[in-house]
Amino acid sequence: MRTRLEARVGWRLWLVTALVFATFLVGVLPGVARTTVEMTGTSASPDGSYLYTAEDLYRWAAAYGEEGRAYYVRSRFTFDVVWPLVYGLFLQVSLLLASRATVVVARLPSVLVFTPVIAVLFDFLENTSAALVMARYPATTPVAAHAAPVLTFVKWNVLVLAFVLAGLGGLAWLVPRLRRAT
Repeated sequence: MRTRLEARVGWRLWLVTALVFATFLVGVLPGVARTTVEMTGTSASPDGSYLYTAEDLYRWAAAYGEEGRAYYVRSRFTFDVVWPLVYGLFLQVSLLLASRATVVVARLPSVLVFTPVIAVLFDFLENTSAALVMARYPATTPVAAHAAPVLTFVKWNVLVLAFVLAGLGGLAWLVPRLRRAT
């Protein structure tokens, strides 16, 4: 499957995914962040945290209030479905292109080349767990409340790894071309 996907990606697809990713970073995320603060009364959230506990999740649920929790749940199944797909597709195309174009990334095991897919899956699981806790509050949801912090932690680590690998792949492609140009 990896070989077939590598054969299908090209610079045009990379450029499209990079433009969509940049548009989201600059044009969409700031507005969503502002709306989230307005609706929940705080910038604290599971998605943006690296480490938190189930108790933190319940504390945020209480602080958000009923309207804030409803907004949070709604945004997990609208914006926060699209955003992981945007960053995941950009990173996946970047890694597949780098894998096809450079020996450095081509030698990586497939599980590392597909870290963007893994990150997106953990993001979806995190969103589902946190949204379940928010939707059921003030009732407790112990499994989801304890799973969400673990899922968030894994998501961030895998996502950072995906960005590092994509960056290294880009450098592995760029450096030889810069050397030849000089």
